[in-house]
Amino acid sequence: MPAGEQLERQATPDSRFPTPDPRSAIRDPRSSDRPAASLSLWRASARIFDLSLDQMLWSRRTVFMALVVGGPLLIAFAVRVIDLFAAQGGMQIDGVKVGSGAIFGLMVWVFYLRFAVPVLAVFYGTSLMADEVEDKTITYLFSRPIPRGAVLLGKYLAYLVCTVAVVLPSVVLVYLMILSRPGGSLAGGFMDLIKDLVVIVLGLATYGAVFAWVGAQFKRPLLTGLAFVFAWEPAILVIPGYLRRFSVAYYLQGLVPQAMPSDDSTVSLLTSLFREFPPVGTSLFWLALITALSLWLAMRTVSRREYVLEQ
Repeated sequence: MPAGEQLERQATPDSRFPTPDPRSAIRDPRSSDRPAASLSLWRASARIFDLSLDQMLWSRRTVFMALVVGGPLLIAFAVRVIDLFAAQGGMQIDGVKVGSGAIFGLMVWVFYLRFAVPVLAVFYGTSLMADEVEDKTITYLFSRPIPRGAVLLGKYLAYLVCTVAVVLPSVVLVYLMILSRPGGSLAGGFMDLIKDLVVIVLGLATYGAVFAWVGAQFKRPLLTGLAFVFAWEPAILVIPGYLRRFSVAYYLQGLVPQAMPSDDSTVSLLTSLFREFPPVGTSLFWLALITALSLWLAMRTVSRREYVLEQ
């Protein structure tokens, strides 16, 4: 159920949103009685967040999200099955045994950071405002005494909590399955797991902010987002030069080598994939800037745009 529809059902005298007095517009400005002030940006965002979180957690998109993050779990299970039937007690490539840290590191980059994280951000981020417009419930949100930008900000925070709550447990389960292989060390790789989780949260936050702006700005945001993820970023990451700096993946890959287990096999595998990556400080700075700027642009777009509902 969209947040606007929930808000419509809760539009009672004890609603969580104050209803402005219609007589306030004709009050004497010299009177001591003042019209009820609208909620601040953060208080209004917290109300929208509360309304949107349940909607996202129990929507059909959550089923899709579970299927997406379930793929790496099946692959991790397949690796364990291969270990059981391998002739020399472990998964090998060209006769060389692949370390658990290398497998987990590549799974984090390939299956999470390069697929699950951007795909979930596309499907959730572009729909933050589009769902309300499609269901014609956006008027119930905009008729309340709250800043328009708070609608997008609250729904963005709900998206972030929802995706983090589903993606991170999947990463932890993959870690337990892979690092418990013969030769792996769960305790030894724990700090590296924490770094991986932080990188994934940063990816969800940055991609989500970018696609929240795409959803607020473009008429067909889903197609635009999918083109960015599956056409633009893969193409420019393999092209030498400065174009790769206009992608989120470039700055995320600057954090991946430092977040993965530091055994030799992992480092060699990762550096073979990433011929060039920025320093950690540069990556963190640009990810934070992209997130903040995208959110600001999205909120500004929502505040100024006129939404025309099709009859």
